[in-house]
Amino acid sequence: MADLTPTQRTWSAFKRNKFALAAMWFIALCVVVAVLGYLIMPDSTPQANSQTIQLGIKKPGATFMMLRLNKTEHVDTLNWFNKMLYGQPAPYQDIPIKNYKITGDSITVAEYIGDEDKPEVKSYKLPSAQINQRLSSYIIHKTFWLGTDVYGRDMLSRLILGARISLSVGLMAVLISLFIGVTVGAVAGYFGGWIDGVLSWLMNILWALPALLLVIAISFALGKGLWQIYVAVGLSMWVEVARLVRGQVISIKQAEYIEAARSLGYNNFRIIGKHILPNIAGPILVMAASNFASAILLEAGLSFLGFGAQPPMPTWGSMIKEHYGYIIMDSAYLSITPGLAIMLIVYAFNLVTVGLRDAFDIKSASTRL
Repeated sequence: MADLTPTQRTWSAFKRNKFALAAMWFIALCVVVAVLGYLIMPDSTPQANSQTIQLGIKKPGATFMMLRLNKTEHVDTLNWFNKMLYGQPAPYQDIPIKNYKITGDSITVAEYIGDEDKPEVKSYKLPSAQINQRLSSYIIHKTFWLGTDVYGRDMLSRLILGARISLSVGLMAVLISLFIGVTVGAVAGYFGGWIDGVLSWLMNILWALPALLLVIAISFALGKGLWQIYVAVGLSMWVEVARLVRGQVISIKQAEYIEAARSLGYNNFRIIGKHILPNIAGPILVMAASNFASAILLEAGLSFLGFGAQPPMPTWGSMIKEHYGYIIMDSAYLSITPGLAIMLIVYAFNLVTVGLRDAFDIKSASTRL
């Protein structure tokens, strides 16, 4: 163990925390699912917004027979990469039916309207090219594994796409907060004097403001939208990073190796970037993991209040907002499912935070090793 590098010792200590390691793999799985997105979603249309009003609020596992008819207008087929990013507009229309009968070049169906409503009989003329196709090409069975929402949209697809939104907000917010916080904290802690006084005063003012109110205020100034949420959440979280970095820099800027760097004529910014920041990377990573969880919660809260990404873009917070009234009915899963997703991903990041904190703690790590 004595021959291990600091990185290897940290990783070895982190692996000993089984809960943190499991949480890391869970987060990795969520990232893979979020990145693949439309490629693995049952509903791959943009924003998973394929609505079938007749199928609103159906239980998880519900299966329906659908008549699939090609649309009259041409729909371009996207390559896999563009489909993964933006989704594939559906070239067909799915109509829920109870039964069907083919007569010549037409198909007569009993169109599903509702569980307690009498099916409506309609006839559709099939294109000549479609008549000769296999029956499965236009009569399909669709299963909604997590049910449907109030608009008849597939809940599983919207939950997967919501993971992409939440994780992207967390990532961008953490990057913004790290860039601003590390810069401000390092400058304040290293130079001290009036610079430290001014920056500390600014940090204390922002620290006194509730995070959610600050994000809402910034959102009002920037407007509603996804990139505005990135900026708003990031600008509300940099103070914590700056305070941490300032304290760490103050504690080590008088160390002997820093004095040696000064005596060699290195400029201040090289000393900060090459000698100070690498030695406080541990606490910064711990703060980044903690802020990732906080950013997801903030985004969910903003979406619930209507300040987040706007419909039809699915976010976990907006899914709860749309369906929280069904909690007292027999369709509580509509709100519980995205709520559980938020809880699990935030809990996973908190476990990783604890694991990183213990791994970077030199005394506890050396004791375990």
